[in-house]
Amino acid sequence: MLFSQTLEKLNAMKLFGLRDALSEQTELSSYEGLSFEERVGMLVDREWTDRENRKLERRMRAAKLRIPASMEDIDYRSGRGLDQALMRSLADCRWVASHSAVLIVGPTGTGKTYLACALADQALRKGYSALYFRAPRLFSALLMAQADGSWPRFLAKLERADVLVVDDWGLAALTDGERRQFLEVIEDRHSSRATILASQLPVSAWHEVIGEPTVADAILDRLVHSAHRIVLKGASMRKRQDPKGQKGPESGDD
Repeated sequence: MLFSQTLEKLNAMKLFGLRDALSEQTELSSYEGLSFEERVGMLVDREWTDRENRKLERRMRAAKLRIPASMEDIDYRSGRGLDQALMRSLADCRWVASHSAVLIVGPTGTGKTYLACALADQALRKGYSALYFRAPRLFSALLMAQADGSWPRFLAKLERADVLVVDDWGLAALTDGERRQFLEVIEDRHSSRATILASQLPVSAWHEVIGEPTVADAILDRLVHSAHRIVLKGASMRKRQDPKGQKGPESGDD
């Protein structure tokens, strides 16, 4: 009776990891030889791990990454010119801490989306927050925010994200409103947050896509000069399937 009341209290205090670990210790004889300090330490460790896992789950849900991806599953064998040393250096997330940009460019199907999501996933696992948008969806959301009066709140949401992923960047030339809105986003994040842009176009073509020279200069000045660049090449990885037609860990999502 006393034990069940203890479990109820742990539930009420939302100490779910400690609750599960305590139940396990009472059921398994393997814990009987441990000292009191060791058993308490294991209870605390379980609670700490449980809380960290729940925090990660919340960050993952908020990020809304387009696809599940991880640094461990990146394919370096496909001949697309992916620099393994560069990816290892990015895996420590110092680029996030230093508020840098990562620019991923290459033909369709070479895995730009996967790499962008893998880098964001790694940042999430290191305790950072992230947000993912395809560029058309981002511009639609910015336009709606201006129309319905939520612009300051939405801009603040973008600014707070430690990593902002903008995928499918440059699919179409920007309108005057889009380039000025995007300048606001980049200006707020410059030197204070990290950004990932993935595009089919080489960086040299971005100035033309943005359009108005003064705004284009301002955007690119804040993004390009100190950015890490991942330049992919080769044919689409979507053609790389096993004999049963199943895709591998990294299937070449754009």
